[in-house]
Amino acid sequence: MALHYLGTVDEFTEGGPKIVDVKGRSIGIYQLSGKLHAILNYCPHQGASLCEGPVASWVTSPLPGQFVYEQEGEIVRCPWHHWEFDIKTGNLVVDHKVRTKTYEVVVETFDLSVEQGKVYIEM
Repeated sequence: MALHYLGTVDEFTEGGPKIVDVKGRSIGIYQLSGKLHAILNYCPHQGASLCEGPVASWVTSPLPGQFVYEQEGEIVRCPWHHWEFDIKTGNLVVDHKVRTKTYEVVVETFDLSVEQGKVYIEM
């Protein structure tokens, strides 16, 4: 694996994404609460450019008429079919109360490093 320069820290705004191309792969870089996260810009469902979708929150409802926003700004929604993924982990977001046959669905994530204000990805 090698480090690839992506830009300076100030080029990555809160919420993002900044989409970069590294070794022929499209990667979405997000800044969440001051920390950078990188995910593959590809939805495993049908190949949409995942990072072109909106950034959202996970909404739960403990009681009728009550809504709780969780993981605010940490979920990216596929622009084609609205599959939602956790930006930090790449995992598909699902409602654990509703059960159906499950398959592991993960968007690939990448390690980032910051050295003297410069951002690098390891691939």
